[in-house]
Amino acid sequence: MTGKHIVVVGAGYAGLSAATRTGRRHRVTLIAPETRFLHRIRQHETAAGRPEHRPEIATLLRGRQVTHLRARVTELDPAGRKVFLDSGESLGYDTLVHALGSRTAWHGVPGAAEHAYPVERAAGLRERLRSARRGLRSARRPGTLAVVGGGPTGIELAAELAEAYPAWRVRILAAGEVGGWFSPKGRAHVLRVLARLGVQVHEHTPVTAVAADGLGTGRGRVEADVVAWAASMEAHPLAAESGLDVDPHGRALVDEYLRSLSHPDVHVIGDAAAVSVPGIGTLRMGCATALPMGQYTGRLLSGRTSKPFDFRYAGQCLSLGREDGLFQLIHGDDSMRRTVVTGAAGRLIKAGIVRYVAGSLR
Repeated sequence: MTGKHIVVVGAGYAGLSAATRTGRRHRVTLIAPETRFLHRIRQHETAAGRPEHRPEIATLLRGRQVTHLRARVTELDPAGRKVFLDSGESLGYDTLVHALGSRTAWHGVPGAAEHAYPVERAAGLRERLRSARRGLRSARRPGTLAVVGGGPTGIELAAELAEAYPAWRVRILAAGEVGGWFSPKGRAHVLRVLARLGVQVHEHTPVTAVAADGLGTGRGRVEADVVAWAASMEAHPLAAESGLDVDPHGRALVDEYLRSLSHPDVHVIGDAAAVSVPGIGTLRMGCATALPMGQYTGRLLSGRTSKPFDFRYAGQCLSLGREDGLFQLIHGDDSMRRTVVTGAAGRLIKAGIVRYVAGSLR
């Protein structure tokens, strides 16, 4: 062990994997308010009432020289090498790893934050749907459930909820095409499964307002008793608020070692970082990029590599309910290959990847 003190802010895929690896050599303080890891790529399962898979952070840190400080960071002071906590205290560091990731983006849509359930409130959405299914007097009967967003999270939510709550009429709304980035085979499979599950698909239908009883869209009003919001994510604002150089989307600008361009003693990883890789460009947000960034940073800070960060895509997977799935093979630059694996085989591949992710946090 060295006398160097590393502070890691955030206990998501990037933060935890960086902390556990750095903690093999340095003294690490992990700052995050939660006691259990939030497996974001399984939030659609939580909303559907499936058993939650949230390991205790203390278990993941076992055997590492990592202290878990349950607090929220309210401010960074890169010049003074301090972080300020919601308790009013401050903590000094030699090196900071900013891994606060992203949060739901509302895009200024009126009523969205007040009336819609973001992925962070998957448990609340589950209770709302369950209460209607049980016919509680305090809840309305099952009606129409609208999922806003045609990306991976929206597709998985729509499929899972339609299968788990068949009494609800489920629809998915997208500003563009649902699954439009997939290969033609991949997108066709997504649409077939959604149709089989009874999900109404509304493409090229941007949502302009959310109310208690429906949605305003660019193509007119759409009925909705409950709204799940999965439109997109935005970087946590702390990097920009603390004076780190950021891109127009609020993601911190970093070098090839994932260090802030303006403050090199601050490493920024995961969704909070705008990481550019030669031959690819800026990496997209998500577990597929956040986990490798955390693993790399842990190796770098513990002296097990001196090479720049490198990354190549390999595939993208979706669960489409309990019995179906999609694994889309992709080129290293994130462009689509023609090959897809669907059905039960696709579902098994997704399940295997999810297990791998959980095991890789240590």
